[in-house]
Amino acid sequence: MKIDLTDTTSSKINKALVQGRRAIGTPAVGMVLTLVLVTDEENQYDALKAANEASREHPSRKLVVVKRVSRSPRDRAKPRLDAEVRVGTDAGTGETVVLRLYGEVMDHAQSVVLPLLLPDAPVVVWWPVNAPVNPAKDALGKLAQRRVTDTYAAENPVAELTARADAYTPGDTDLSWTRITPWRSMVAAALDQVACDVTSVEVEGEEHNPSCELLAMWLADRLHVPVKRSVSKGPGLTAVRMETSCGPIKLDRADGSLATLSIQGQPDRAVALKRRETSELIAEELRRLDPDDTYASALRFGVDRLSDGEGSSKANGDGAAAGTASAKPAPAVTPAAMPKRAESK
Repeated sequence: MKIDLTDTTSSKINKALVQGRRAIGTPAVGMVLTLVLVTDEENQYDALKAANEASREHPSRKLVVVKRVSRSPRDRAKPRLDAEVRVGTDAGTGETVVLRLYGEVMDHAQSVVLPLLLPDAPVVVWWPVNAPVNPAKDALGKLAQRRVTDTYAAENPVAELTARADAYTPGDTDLSWTRITPWRSMVAAALDQVACDVTSVEVEGEEHNPSCELLAMWLADRLHVPVKRSVSKGPGLTAVRMETSCGPIKLDRADGSLATLSIQGQPDRAVALKRRETSELIAEELRRLDPDDTYASALRFGVDRLSDGEGSSKANGDGAAAGTASAKPAPAVTPAAMPKRAESK
């Protein structure tokens, strides 16, 4: 069921939600959180589709905030709020409200959203594109327990990691980090099978891919060994190679779907490691609403060491830029294309 409201208010939207629930015969709410999507008109369809699919696992009220600029000069400065209320099968599992803000209302989105939040339920804000420099200080970000960004959607994805480290506040996370969860699980499982010391690591993947950089940062942070970042044609992450005292360990994924795990003295094994859809990434993030300390540690470790000038760059066999860690007591990864902090401000 869909209800369109033009030049409306938050109070009228709440009444429309109640009216819609009664009309379809489900007066009970039964939702576990409020998911606020802050996007533009171009990307709102794909973002809402991903959120609806994720709501099968996490029934939620989805508030889509779209800031619009009127094409008519006469109406450009006129404040207005339009809304589209969806309940039942049109809203996935839960409820959906698409909010289109015009004029001065765009500067007060939090005042529109606040009355529509589910009472006594967690709030998650997701920026599929154009995330603020400091999500925790954003007017909408202040309403949330978790703030989800996606550096991969930024114009300079790798440089965006520096800004994320500078502005990190407990509760922040990024889908580029979520994308490497299966890789981190497989690497940890492989190391659990051997009683060896890791001496060095190489992470191979697309250039300017923030997930590759984050995986390299995490490995350097946790293993305290030099980590080399090399470049491939992709798609995404293509390989992790670890040199150990018992021989090499390799996790190689050339096609973006099926990987091969090779451990010295053991037969090679095929591992399902497909690239996941955005809906799967959001569903994973909604499973935990506490601060992700591992993400914070890896992000700060890698960027801090880089800003201290502890890394050096050299070319791999193909002549592409690749980063290597320093050999100091606290070795750190040097991402291939990440600028220093001063260059990102």
